[in-house]
Order: sequence, then C-alpha cells, then structure tokens
Amino acid sequence: MDRRRFRPPWSVEEQDDCFVVRDHDGQQLAYVYFEDEPDRRSAAKLLTKDEARRIIEARAAVPETLRWRDPISPTPPV
Repeated sequence: MDRRRFRPPWSVEEQDDCFVVRDHDGQQLAYVYFEDEPDRRSAAKLLTKDEARRIIEARAAVPETLRWRDPISPTPPV
C-alpha cells in the first residue's frame, strides 16, 4: 500500500486566475495565482501567467521536492 498521503501522479488544472495542482484522487494541493495585466499584477503582487505555470509545473512534476516544514515535528505525518 502506498503510504503517501497525496499520491502521484499529480496534475495541473488551469483556471481563469490561477493554476491548481491536484493529486491522484483529485485533492487540491496548491493554488498559484496570476495576473497578466501589469497594473493589477503590481497592485496585487501576483505572478505573470508564465511565471505561475513554470512554478506549478515544476512542483506537479516532482512531488518529492515538496518538503515537510513543521517546526514542531520535523517528520511528515503518516
């Protein structure tokens, strides 16, 4: 049995204003928001669509690169 909580393969879904990473079971794992209109992007401090796509695809392709970061418990939950 796979002991991972969020099993691969992960997929990326593009929505109107963000990309969503989903695990094998469709659980949403991450959202990366973007805005291509320069004034709105600057005001909201968002990424361009291309920047957001590069970040999210890198994470979706290699789930192992996501590290557990809990200052209380250094090991991930099982």
